[in-house]
Order: sequence, then structure tokens, then C-alpha cells
Amino acid sequence: MAKSSNTSGQSYNEKTLLSDIKSLLKGVVLIANVFPVLTGFWLALYFSGGSFTASFDTFILTMVGSLLTVAGALMLNNWFEVDLDREMLRTKQRPTVTGHFSLQAVLFTGITSSAAGIVLLLFTTFEAAIYGFLGWFTYVVLYTFWSKRRFTLNTVIGSISGAFTPLIGWAAVAPAYHIVPICLFLILFIWQIPHTFAIAMRRYEEYKAAGVPMLPVVAGFEMTKRQTVIYIASLLPIPLLLAPLGITFIIVASIMNVIWLYIGIRGFINTDDLKWANSNFYFSLTYLTVVFLTMMIVTLPGVV
Repeated sequence: MAKSSNTSGQSYNEKTLLSDIKSLLKGVVLIANVFPVLTGFWLALYFSGGSFTASFDTFILTMVGSLLTVAGALMLNNWFEVDLDREMLRTKQRPTVTGHFSLQAVLFTGITSSAAGIVLLLFTTFEAAIYGFLGWFTYVVLYTFWSKRRFTLNTVIGSISGAFTPLIGWAAVAPAYHIVPICLFLILFIWQIPHTFAIAMRRYEEYKAAGVPMLPVVAGFEMTKRQTVIYIASLLPIPLLLAPLGITFIIVASIMNVIWLYIGIRGFINTDDLKWANSNFYFSLTYLTVVFLTMMIVTLPGVV
């Protein structure tokens, strides 16, 4: 019996540790930030005539460096926002709140991971490291430390940080003064705002209780819906700017834009705000995945 109990305890601890690490690194957010780095890297190879196989060492440095930089930023966000996380249902189980990880350890690990990530990016190009630092600085300092608790513009500021990710991947291969990485930046910047608005509506009561000035809390759902539609509509012309990716991409991206705009406009008719916010949230995830995967698929023959 003692052996069985010990085994169960060990198994429970291992599962708890993995769950805590996933929660600390905000697993889905981490992936959503690193995937555009891959897309930027891939497209830079296509437009510069490079080969993925020949650039594999640079690819590893870029991806690991980006992963560590983003992970470090997310850990510092958790360290600083532990008081807010105690007030919100979805964050109460983070290890910084439960005490499974000490705040000092999270702070040290976040700083170390961030620094290591930037250093690795320096082994690709200086420009890639600059974009990595700008994304980190915007998220940690301008968003987490300064704006999130003060202004509804925290959403816009936070969106800037995530938009740097494809520039990191592109700049590791070639200079990013090209229409494609600029459009990738714009897509991610615009995309994050209605995506975050949907989260804020879904978690309205939690943000209100925590005193975080998200737009739905400060200005209400109707204003949030109007802002959502405006930002989604801003995506409509971008596929045309990405004509070098071909007609297939333009059609797919345009269809996704129209569908998302339709969902957004439905918010003015649908009286169930939570249902609309859920639809908007889940489609936003589908949108980003489809658009970025399509970019890579249509350029596949030119990279591999």
C-alpha cells in the first residue's frame, strides 16, 4: 500500500509540474507567438531564393531564440500580475498564485530566458535581435508594467508586441524592408485587437473584479462591438498587398476576411453578447491559422 501511495504521489507531482509549466508559459499564447516567427522565416527564404535545408542552423537559432524570448516575457508578465491573477477564475491556478513556484524563481527564470533568447537571436542577425527586443520591451515594459492597469489602449499596445514576431523570422534571413513582412506585421497587429476584445467580453466579470480597464469594462459591449468591426474591416485590403503570394492566397485570405467581418457585424443583431464573443474568439484563432498556413503552403515549392 505504501508503495502504491508513493507512486500515486509521484505521478500527481509530475502532472502538476507539467501543468504548472504550461500555465506559467501560457502554452497556447506561446505557440501563437512563435508560429508567426516560422512563417516570417519561411517567406523570407522564398522571396530571397534561399533553401530551408541550407538554412537549418539559422532556423534552429531563430526558433529557439524566439521561444526563449517570448517565454521570458510571459514569465515576467505572470510574476508582475500575480495580484491580478488571484482575482480571475481562469488564472487562479497559475503556479505564481498557488505558490508552487516562488516569485523570485519566476523573476530570475524570466530574466534569464529573455536574455538567452536575445543572445541567440544575435547569432542570426542584429536586426532579428532588435525586433526580438522591441517585442519583448513592448510586452513587458509598455504593456505589463505600464499600460495594462491604466488605459483601455493596453490592448493596442499589447498588440504591437506580438506583431514583431514575423519580423524576427524574416530578418534572420534577409532585411525586413519588404512589403511582405510589413503586411505580416499589420495582420498580426490588427488581428490581436478584435481577438483580445472577444476575450475581454468573455471574461468581463473577471476583468471588472480585478479592476483591469479593458474596453468592454470601461466603455461597454456596444462600443467594443463597433471597434471590433472597424479593426476586422481594416484587414480587407491586406491580401491585395500580398499579391506576390499568388491568387490562391488572395482568394483564401479574402474569404476569411469576409467571413470574420460577417461574424463581427452579426454582433449588432445577436442579443446574446457572450455567444457572439465566443464565435468571434474561436474564429479569430481559425483565421490566423488558416491565413498563415496558406502563406506557407503556396510557397512550399520554392523553399523545400
